[in-house]
Amino acid sequence: MFVVFLKSIITFIIVFFVIRLMGKRQIGEMQPFELVITLIIAEVACIPMNDPYIPLYYGIIPILTLATLHILLSFLSRKSLKVRKVLSGNSVIIIDKSGINYANMKKMNMNIDDLIEAVRTAGYVDFSQIAYAIFETNGQLCVVEKEQSQQDGEQPQPQKALLPLELVIDGKFNEENMTLSGTARSEIERVLGENKLRLSDLLYADVRQDGNAYFSPKRKPAFCSTLNISGGDNW
Repeated sequence: MFVVFLKSIITFIIVFFVIRLMGKRQIGEMQPFELVITLIIAEVACIPMNDPYIPLYYGIIPILTLATLHILLSFLSRKSLKVRKVLSGNSVIIIDKSGINYANMKKMNMNIDDLIEAVRTAGYVDFSQIAYAIFETNGQLCVVEKEQSQQDGEQPQPQKALLPLELVIDGKFNEENMTLSGTARSEIERVLGENKLRLSDLLYADVRQDGNAYFSPKRKPAFCSTLNISGGDNW
């Protein structure tokens, strides 16, 4: 029992200083190779702690090796752009002036629900207010808002808070939200027809309490339209 206790303290001290050596980063801020090394260190550290018959150096040597590897990879990524791209990848524009970038979303193996969650986590609920959204190499989402037009000499007027309600996701109706908003399918089909689109071409569509709707096709620029809804007071 005392051996396990002593090995646990020694392992903790070593892992603590190794993590400090790797830098003060939260899990969500780590590059892919840093996250992999951190997970492996956590796994390796448990091996000698749990078994009193396994020598302590069976854990210490791999931990120090991984720490050295981290330092080496970090140094190479600072000195070489090619190495940095291989280790960390590139930032990806997921929303641009044309709307949601369907091709980039597929490259990142994301679905529209993942994107909605990421945008809301970043503090935005309305796609129509976003000029650009970029996924950084550490997985965090950077959002650039659209500029608000304002007449010279006028004071900005407070706007009513509107919450978009998803109506179509990846070519499929959200029946619950369609009913809640009082939106008929014919309204969606009307807008699609006006823009020469089919339902299967539509990646995302939502509507606000005032009837203003946002449409983002898979392979065409996003656009706004107005829907006749009867449930604007329901949400």
